[in-house]
Amino acid sequence: MIIAKTELTEKLEKEIYRATKKQGVFGCFEVTIGWFGNERVDYMTYDTNGIWRCYEVKVSVSDFRSKSNNTFCGHYNYYVMPRELFDKVKDEIPPHIGVYVGGCSVKRAKKQELGEDGETLKNSLIRSLSRETDKAFSSKEPHLVDALNRRIRNLKTESDRHRKKYWHLMRVGQEKYGDRWYKEDEETVIK
Repeated sequence: MIIAKTELTEKLEKEIYRATKKQGVFGCFEVTIGWFGNERVDYMTYDTNGIWRCYEVKVSVSDFRSKSNNTFCGHYNYYVMPRELFDKVKDEIPPHIGVYVGGCSVKRAKKQELGEDGETLKNSLIRSLSRETDKAFSSKEPHLVDALNRRIRNLKTESDRHRKKYWHLMRVGQEKYGDRWYKEDEETVIK
């Protein structure tokens, strides 16, 4: 059964993705731990130093207090939540669990021993990354993101060109008619 994510969940996922997106850090959402595992990490990262970080996204008090598993199997483990929720539950957060609010760490995590062996975590991350790649390639438009990014770059270039033309014309107008030529024209139009 697929459950649609709320806007808040998607917002928190984007914030933690941006906060952890660095060279040498590899991450994936919804990583199932182990073969046919029952545990799933909302977001997991692995870095070139061999450090695993697990992030559980929580959007409400009931979600935070839910009996469902918090899969904290990394060296460092974090909750990702809105400020209002953090203010309500901060005293319930174990001392070794960190917290991200608005894409910033507001409570540092303490290093733990791995909850699983590193090889299981690595295999789980690889399988989940492969799943995401499969989704992208089996979509009707696998190169949509690349095409949209090209379009954005082209629009920025075009916008810069128009901005330069505008300021060039402004300078020409100022040289010919003085600094207030366009404001006097606006006043004429208003009358």
